[in-house]
Amino acid sequence: MNILVINSGSSSIKYQLFQTPAFDCLCSGLVERIGLDNAVITHQVKIGDDEKVVKQNLELKDHEAGMAKVCELLLDPKIGVIKNPNDIDCVGHRVVHGGEVFSDTTLITAKVKEEIKKLFSMAPLHNPGQYLGIVLSEKIFTKAAQVVVFDTAFHQTIPAKAFRVALPNAFYEKNKIRVYGFHGTSHKYVATQALAYLGKPDAKIVTLHLGNGCSMAAIRGDKCIDTSMGFTPLDGLIMGSRCGDIDPSVILYLLSDLGYTAKEVHHLLNTESGMLGLTGSGDMRDVKKLYLAGDERAILAYNMYAYRIQKYIGAYAAALNGLDALVFTGGVGENDNLTRELVCTDMDFLGIRLNRDKNWQTISGINEISAQDSRTKVLIIPTNEGLEIAQQCLQLIQV
Repeated sequence: MNILVINSGSSSIKYQLFQTPAFDCLCSGLVERIGLDNAVITHQVKIGDDEKVVKQNLELKDHEAGMAKVCELLLDPKIGVIKNPNDIDCVGHRVVHGGEVFSDTTLITAKVKEEIKKLFSMAPLHNPGQYLGIVLSEKIFTKAAQVVVFDTAFHQTIPAKAFRVALPNAFYEKNKIRVYGFHGTSHKYVATQALAYLGKPDAKIVTLHLGNGCSMAAIRGDKCIDTSMGFTPLDGLIMGSRCGDIDPSVILYLLSDLGYTAKEVHHLLNTESGMLGLTGSGDMRDVKKLYLAGDERAILAYNMYAYRIQKYIGAYAAALNGLDALVFTGGVGENDNLTRELVCTDMDFLGIRLNRDKNWQTISGINEISAQDSRTKVLIIPTNEGLEIAQQCLQLIQV
């Protein structure tokens, strides 16, 4: 069975094609800068034991042109992996926000699409592009089962004491204002990997998905009990360009005293803050270079970033009533040894002790970097949201 996984963003399309039963990744790619000058597509395909990378700069006026290009590469006479669009048995779509309506992987119907459209305002940077990916996919892969996996679904096991906010009840009952959480597909994938590695199905785990967007989750066994992102992906940790936790009065001050509009505040908190606002760059690789060069702003920003994470680890260890493992994943979590070292420093009370030499080594796959006498395991587990989506799709359509 061929399962195509699509993550359609506001100006991008990310895709992977898996073949069951082994879930071999036949090809993958990324279309960037759709609708902008100099769009780029990077396509990786496995031919026998060799991997070929095709990179093209081209004009793509919209997502429809981008999807057409993806299909063209899938069908290419020399590097194609299918002969006909009907060779795709299932298309799995990532959608960020499922609200309270969706708590499971779901077959796409007209009603499901309408519900996704209703959630546009809750994830304006994500859901509209992902909805468009669904519509275009239905036109191209007409014989395939269309399936949606929601980033919020994994967090639907969070109890009311953790997901409710202390506003008048009507705001929850009528407007559904609550904690939803995001990055759920990634948290679920690495938690499953960690449970298997630990050989303890009821383990108490804190997962850290650290990338441009950052979130944490407290997980007991296979159930999430709390997460750091809230009503939107703005809440929680310091991120590449998002501020994370902030006193609501700061927002009121920006509006009433400094003359900002609501739109300007939204832009400020989401796209001009975080590491970008503190250092001038939202890319942790650039900030790390500044840190190592002794830049005071970068040093402060790194310390703030790690300290916020440490506070959440402490809170989640309390919520779980213990801690068996700390799991780093995502682009920063998997690759930034400085972040991991700062996060795990002075955490002995929680049984977290790092093996510094292992932390600074580059090892593929699951990597245990805790010291031998650390009560809490510290793991690096590469995330694979595409594979998780493909596996969930197969489970659904085989039922």
